[in-house]
Amino acid sequence: MAIFCAKNNIQHYTQKKRGGFDLSYALRIKSICKLENISCVQLHDAHAHTYAILAAVLGNQVPLILSRRVDFPIKDNFFSSFKYNHAAIKRILCVSNTIKEITSKGINDSSKLFTVYSGIDLTKFEQRTGELRKELGLDENTFLIGNTSALADHKDYFTFLDVAEKLAARNDSCHFVVMGDGPMKAEIHQYAARKKLDHRITFTGFRNDIPKVLAELDLFLITSKTEGLGTSILDAFACKVPVVGTKGGGIIELIEHEKTGLLCEVKNVEQIQLAVEKMMTEVDLRNTVVKNASEKVQLFSKEETAKQTLNHYLAVSR
Repeated sequence: MAIFCAKNNIQHYTQKKRGGFDLSYALRIKSICKLENISCVQLHDAHAHTYAILAAVLGNQVPLILSRRVDFPIKDNFFSSFKYNHAAIKRILCVSNTIKEITSKGINDSSKLFTVYSGIDLTKFEQRTGELRKELGLDENTFLIGNTSALADHKDYFTFLDVAEKLAARNDSCHFVVMGDGPMKAEIHQYAARKKLDHRITFTGFRNDIPKVLAELDLFLITSKTEGLGTSILDAFACKVPVVGTKGGGIIELIEHEKTGLLCEVKNVEQIQLAVEKMMTEVDLRNTVVKNASEKVQLFSKEETAKQTLNHYLAVSR
């Protein structure tokens, strides 16, 4: 963000945090707010939240707006309750209605909770080019099923691989591709090897050309256990790639069953397998969900996210 601000001549400050607890960091927040007559402060993560509250305790009176993206409850302890229910917190912007409901259990004043969906850049995606298939050595007749999520626990790639194993045994024309990296890379690769999927799945690792290659997928398969919203699904919607997903967290607010995709129970391998096969074989269904999803994703543009967020800034600004 600092690089972006510098390139666009936007006035900004940077401050590195020293160690686990840095009182000077909170004092710096208070100082900048006073110096620049700041109207409100948005907090994007737990560290920002902690230090902004500490700054408030030290006398900073600027209204705070907190972003909440994770789909687990607020911890049941004094410190968490104090942070989330402090009078300086004027609004909590949740990335989905699901997150809003989960967060509400730890908030004394639920009127502070609002949903502002994450938006994506709808103009960044390219049409099908064939480059990914060429890279993978696949022809146009291969049904390509993929995911672009991080290799992390909550994404549940083990279920993804269980589904891949069953589909590979029943259909010679499908191939799987995982474009991403993460902390569980080794375990997931080993699991795929044990499933003898070496020749049926490709792990490309992290890549920065997803907008260029995503449209080459025939189906986007997401098997997450939990999800704040699932913006990778929005990417697939924008690329006109049909989606099969699980009912993990905010996914249910994006995928409407048999309307914008197919929804399955978390970890239900057989149900997910059947849903994928249904999407593979029923052309009319694919066309329907692609059309509906393409219309729905228009509501999730980054411009709409910015507009709604700005409205909240203006509502609380002193």
